[in-house]
Amino acid sequence: MFSTVTHTTTPDCEPSQFILPDLINDCHYPFRQNPHRDAACRASVRWLMDVAQLVEPEIRGYIDVDANGLAVACYPDADAFHLQVCSDFSNWLFIADDLMESGVVDIREVHESCISAFRDPINFDTERLDAKMCKSFFSRFKETAGPGCTERFIYASELYFAAVAKQVDDRAKEHVYDLESYIALRRDTGGVKPCFSLIEFVARIDLPDEVMSHPVVKALEEATNDHVCWHNDILSYNKEQSCGHAPWENIVPMIMHELGLDLQGAMDYAGQMCKDAIQRFDSNRAILPSWGEEVDRQVAIYIEGLQHWMVGSLRWHLDCPRYAVPPDRIIKLLPKRPYKCGA
Repeated sequence: MFSTVTHTTTPDCEPSQFILPDLINDCHYPFRQNPHRDAACRASVRWLMDVAQLVEPEIRGYIDVDANGLAVACYPDADAFHLQVCSDFSNWLFIADDLMESGVVDIREVHESCISAFRDPINFDTERLDAKMCKSFFSRFKETAGPGCTERFIYASELYFAAVAKQVDDRAKEHVYDLESYIALRRDTGGVKPCFSLIEFVARIDLPDEVMSHPVVKALEEATNDHVCWHNDILSYNKEQSCGHAPWENIVPMIMHELGLDLQGAMDYAGQMCKDAIQRFDSNRAILPSWGEEVDRQVAIYIEGLQHWMVGSLRWHLDCPRYAVPPDRIIKLLPKRPYKCGA
């Protein structure tokens, strides 16, 4: 399934460090940041206080996460209005994910209320904070989003909620995935698919269903999703292993278990998976069919948006203090803690 890399088997003693794959040099796409970053950051803080109703010290944690910075990196051409919607969605995604993963809220109730808010953000009435956040950003989303783009966002969100519910249920049952089933689930738990609809939203395009359902376009989306999920798993591994996360909830220990590799071998293998995802993306972009001049122009914008997501998300991870990546890429393993915490 993936290219061959040189690796070793699991050693008798625990390692004290590992070297990250050279993800930046493997990802050759140009990186740009949105020029509206500062204004969007200020607006995001206000949104976290006024709509998400966060206070200290909780709000400080989400400000430090810098979900706004992720939107700035992944949607470099969005105007201020559209960027703010993307920033608010990113903030909501981090908050909702933490609430559902921690068991503070019932995932089925979050799913039902948020999808109802997406269906009718103006008239749907709720006292649930998670749904109020959805009403806030999605009412603005619908001001300019086309019907196809809107339906794709809602469908992708349905997949995300269903996948998170399955993961939490499987965790409670101590179900252990194999590598193939983990990959399939991770493509939805990452919450990346709804973000692709925001590419259309910020560009004010609404691609035909025949384009969005085409196998080559789907392959481009899958390659992008895989790259984002795998580099997230690679860069969050150290914190997750320290916080006591289940080993079957990150691609690195999954590779170690299934392929019998040591930590460095698994890191190298996961890095090759990221590289292969980029190669898949480039190969499929080269065989894109034509749907006519105007549609092809819009498809090119969408494909460039997927490219921005790969390099933008990667650069955001590398620049974020949350992941603490040193220039030499040598990561000292954090000591394991006797309790679980967020990733």
